[in-house]
Amino acid sequence: MLRLSKKADYALMAMKHLAARQDVASCSAREIAEAYEIPLELLAKVLQRLVRSHLLISVQGTRGGYRLTRGPSTIPVAEVIQAVDGPLTVTACADDDHNCEQYSKCSIRDPLWKIRGRILDALTTVSVADLTEEPVEQPAVTRMTFLTSGRSPAQ
Repeated sequence: MLRLSKKADYALMAMKHLAARQDVASCSAREIAEAYEIPLELLAKVLQRLVRSHLLISVQGTRGGYRLTRGPSTIPVAEVIQAVDGPLTVTACADDDHNCEQYSKCSIRDPLWKIRGRILDALTTVSVADLTEEPVEQPAVTRMTFLTSGRSPAQ
C-alpha cells in the first residue's frame, strides 16, 4: 500500500494553511500546530525542511512565522512530499542499485519504475492551490427499490 508519511501529511496541511492565509504576513508554527492538533516539535522540523527546500520563507521577529516562497498554484504536491520524505520510491531498489542480488534477473523492476513515474506525474499535476479548493459535492445516490412481484415497475 502506498501511503504518505505523517511528516508529509503535516507538510501538506501546513502548506494548505499558509496558502489559504496569503493575506497575512506570516503564520507561526504554533498557530498551525494548534489549528490541526499537530505536535509542535515535529511540525517545526517539517517546516524547517520546507524552508531548506525553498518552499517556505522563515520570517524572524515577534510577528514572525512562515510564508510560501511563491504562489500556491506553482507548488506541486510532489515537491512538498519529496522535500520532507525524499524521492518517491515504490521498490526497495533504486535506479542505480546494481548491488541487489536480483538486479539482473528482476522482472518487476522496470514495470514498477513506470508505475512510480505515473504516481509522480499525478502528484505533480496537483498543486497546493488545488488543496485549498472546496470539494465539489457529489450528487446523492438514489437507491431504487423494485417490486418483488416478478414484474418490472413499468408494467
